[in-house]
Amino acid sequence: MSPITIVEIKARCTQAQRVRDYLRSHGADIKGVDYQTDTYFQVPHGRLKLREGRIENALIYYERADQESAKQSNVLLTKTQPDSALKAQLTQALGVLVVVKKQREIAFIDNVKFHIDNVEGLGHFVEIEAIDNEGVIDKEQLLVQCQSFQAGLDIQPHDLVAGSYSDLLLARVKRA
Repeated sequence: MSPITIVEIKARCTQAQRVRDYLRSHGADIKGVDYQTDTYFQVPHGRLKLREGRIENALIYYERADQESAKQSNVLLTKTQPDSALKAQLTQALGVLVVVKKQREIAFIDNVKFHIDNVEGLGHFVEIEAIDNEGVIDKEQLLVQCQSFQAGLDIQPHDLVAGSYSDLLLARVKRA
């Protein structure tokens, strides 16, 4: 299995309708709304999560630097079946770190994936992921795509988020 290269940004989103309008006006392929549960497992490095949803179901391992600007992720993704025994096995073997529940709107423009997320306990976000599934798109080109859509959506530097939703939830628990 070859890793997928993704350059992405995550930002707080206060104007989801403006993002939807932008995507429609730019011919996005709207995949729909997914209600996802991401169960993150305790691993020695990187992040391992099981995504369970109506549209997307996968075991996802990724390594990524935590920075607010566009960042590269190296991802190993295995599609799974809903309601498989995988969650119980991983929970038993590794232990659960945190569970993230969200409503996610999914859209694509070519190889760029957009998420408009409402994350339980955290609020609203938008993500832009420029994806190279086959090892044919230069990482610089992925960065340019990501930054271009960031500018088009008028995402400001102060709205950018460095970590994953799991990091944000864990930090919130530590503060409580």
